[in-house]
Amino acid sequence: IVVHPSELLCSGGLVRSQLTLDLQRFIILLYWLIFFTAVFWGDIALDEEDLRMFHVDRTIDLTQHTHSRHTSGKLKSRETGGPKSAGRMLRSRVPRAATSRAERIWPGGVIPYAIGGNFTGTQRAMFKQAMRHWEKQTCVTFIERTDEESYIIFTYRPCGCCSYVGRRGNGPQAISIGKNCDKFGIVVHELGHVIGFWHEHTRPDRDDHVTIIRDNIQPGQEYNFLKMEPGEVNSLGEPYDFDSIMHYARNTFSRGMFLDTILPSRDENGIRPAIGQRTRLSKGDIAQAKKLYRCPGDIARNSATNKVSPSPPSNFIFNIFIVLNFTTMDLYKSSLCWYDYIEVRDGYWRKAPLLGRFCGDKVPEVLVSTESRMWIEFRSSSNWVGRGFAAMYEAICGGEINKDAGQIQSPNYPDDYRPTKECIWKITVSENYNVGLIFQAFEIERHDSCAYDYLEVRDGRSENSPLIGRFCGYDKPQDICSTSNHLWMKFVSDGTVNKAGFAANFLKGFDAPPGVGLTGSAIHHLLPPLCSLLSFLCTSLSAACGGLLSKLNGTITTPGWPKEYPPNKNCVWQLVAPAQYRISMQFEFFELEGNEVCKYDYVEVRSGLSSDSKLHGKYCGTDVPEVITSQFNNMRIEFKSDNTVSKKGFKAYFLSDKDECAKDNGGCQHECVNTVGSYACQCRNGFVLHENKHDCKEAECEHKIHSPSGTISSPNWPDKYPSRKECIWDITATPGHRVKIFEIEQHQECAYDHLEAFDGNSNKAAILGRLCGSKLPEPLISTGSRMYLRFISDASVQRLGFQATHSTECGGRLRAEPRQKNLYSHSQFGDNNYPGHMDCEWRITTEKGYSIELTFTTFEVEEEAECGYDYIELFDGYDSSAQRLGRFCGSGPREEIYSVGDTMLLLFHSDDTISKKGFHIRYTSTKFQEALHTKK
Repeated sequence: IVVHPSELLCSGGLVRSQLTLDLQRFIILLYWLIFFTAVFWGDIALDEEDLRMFHVDRTIDLTQHTHSRHTSGKLKSRETGGPKSAGRMLRSRVPRAATSRAERIWPGGVIPYAIGGNFTGTQRAMFKQAMRHWEKQTCVTFIERTDEESYIIFTYRPCGCCSYVGRRGNGPQAISIGKNCDKFGIVVHELGHVIGFWHEHTRPDRDDHVTIIRDNIQPGQEYNFLKMEPGEVNSLGEPYDFDSIMHYARNTFSRGMFLDTILPSRDENGIRPAIGQRTRLSKGDIAQAKKLYRCPGDIARNSATNKVSPSPPSNFIFNIFIVLNFTTMDLYKSSLCWYDYIEVRDGYWRKAPLLGRFCGDKVPEVLVSTESRMWIEFRSSSNWVGRGFAAMYEAICGGEINKDAGQIQSPNYPDDYRPTKECIWKITVSENYNVGLIFQAFEIERHDSCAYDYLEVRDGRSENSPLIGRFCGYDKPQDICSTSNHLWMKFVSDGTVNKAGFAANFLKGFDAPPGVGLTGSAIHHLLPPLCSLLSFLCTSLSAACGGLLSKLNGTITTPGWPKEYPPNKNCVWQLVAPAQYRISMQFEFFELEGNEVCKYDYVEVRSGLSSDSKLHGKYCGTDVPEVITSQFNNMRIEFKSDNTVSKKGFKAYFLSDKDECAKDNGGCQHECVNTVGSYACQCRNGFVLHENKHDCKEAECEHKIHSPSGTISSPNWPDKYPSRKECIWDITATPGHRVKIFEIEQHQECAYDHLEAFDGNSNKAAILGRLCGSKLPEPLISTGSRMYLRFISDASVQRLGFQATHSTECGGRLRAEPRQKNLYSHSQFGDNNYPGHMDCEWRITTEKGYSIELTFTTFEVEEEAECGYDYIELFDGYDSSAQRLGRFCGSGPREEIYSVGDTMLLLFHSDDTISKKGFHIRYTSTKFQEALHTKK
């Protein structure tokens, strides 16, 4: 069943559905049957055949199954009544291993797919990149589903990240990509299951290569480590592959982050291979997939020119047609080209329409595909030796499109578009309809006037039609609706910067009412009309939200209140009160997805009407925010939800109140803060409020600072500091990092008032500097992770004082002792990935006669075969001329490393591209005197 949107009104943004209630019920029932009746083995969904093969008691597993979720390339489980024991889940020992069942192989290696409507354009692009990764390395082909009975659908289900193994047949099968699973490597992994692979560590021969440490496995997850029987899988003669993207990591389903559940055996050099990578297909993955699908010996998949078999996106994307021009032909000539021949087909596989079969020495005419794929196959079966053939091809973008729906993409999307391209599309839908254009993703080189790369859209059929807009940058253009059944689009790229490009859906919609149309750069908006349920298309009217509110008080709620808010919402309320009034916002109920990070769903409150106005706070979770009062007479509230988990939302009241601080600062000596129906006075740094609640008096001046960066200032800054004052700041940085003080503004009298900086945690530490006067000093950097600042003023002249910013610097001198100490790759370890352009140098020393032991508790650095991008490098001595202990990158636990002497040098380098979690090292001194080196 395919339900198409049959009514679309562009002018009002209304979308009407013809889906009946009975059909909706049928879809929901079918969806439940497809996925919720599944039993899960890790991230693999098992069907009836699997259950019979594994001898599973279905009556138990239907009510007690485990959902699993991938996070950063590792599997993590989330139970909803999980299995009580492995025996209840799988009674027999259960393998890659590639599937041994022929019916699980996709015919011709062609896998139709659909992507659910709850995913963003960026996620859709990443799914396509993952599919293209498989296509480029193997003969497997992914095509957008049209009327194929069996196909996969990218969706989001409670299992998080999971898929069936191979082709189920008889309808759609889900590949679930949940939150924290939408990573390239994880999607490639899940597509591996779709293609027909089980997990590598379940192969029958796995005990010869890895050890399962059962004591470290989470209770109830033991079944994920069971081994399959030789008859249940077929490894096709390929050796065990530690590097497979289908292999679990060392700590998958571990009771603790640093406890191994799978320990790989050491190789001939004594090194344990890394396992669990989620970055790319291994050589073993590629070889086994080629064997499984009997790929020809030479497979070329390209979307540039001068190759043999181009593979741009699917045949329903109106981007490209392919022009093939033979330049040389010298093949054995036979009747009907029976023996040696080259065959060209208009599509993605060998059953596509034939454009021609050629042999002999006559050069064929130029061949042109109708859409974006062309299949070229060369076969030789005679003993005749000839020069063969040579051909040039070019992918031509743009063209005339006479369809009522489809997709337009920039050339080579979702990879970077090519330089110096110009593509023109002329879209025509049925008479008496408009053309609706909805952007899924957009990333074109940014420029203020879009002078370099751009997409131009015009309301008509030619370049002289009224201009709707010229677009570039990274913000998706708003939905567009033409005034007729024609739309003209042109994409241009210059010869320099290339970006990911754009993807947009077009469809027909009802004609706009008389007098409503597009002129100049006016843009009509469409509600996103399509949502997907197992590729069934339905239409829905999105909940309205946001707006400009000028009344003195009122209520704001999330869309759909009091029910759960919908996904992918962005609502902006702008509140405006009369002059000399302030707006206060009080939340009555608050429940958004998230925690203190507020990465997924959140609400932002700002003083002002623009998105860069003063931010009061970014809120999520279940803690109700405090009352918020605007700085002026306007306030901006912005709510955003992502595409997955939804909560009940919030309900808030706003009230406009006259600002008593507007006149004479409310009588406050320092700062006046307006509140509902009243006001309050506040004091600057170094002062506390007097008993009369208006004046300020001096306060104690001691500060302990643990934040990685911030600002400090003298008391009463930016006014003059008080006399006879002593203030201290005890600043502590992340272990392994130094404190840096810079950008000091000072106007002090040198002999009497001054700021002192000490290289430690008190004024007894070595002094780094004594600052005074009005000249900006050079930055001060501690040698360790502590810095102690002391400001002193005498009884005479007072000046403006100083203001300084503090941050952290990586590297420094560290002292190893018998007790363990910590070293982190960057100051925000655990909260953010390490930044780019890092070059850090740590020199660790210890007492003579002792050596240094390093223990890696966490290690995740960008992976590269030679560790040439990001890496840590260790030397057994004072500098890089000493013996090198190794250069490391990648992810996973590392062996302990020991120095021979009493000094070790550790270097950390990162480039300007990919960043990862970083590392956490514990170092200590030890009497261990042998040189136990871990070499890469």
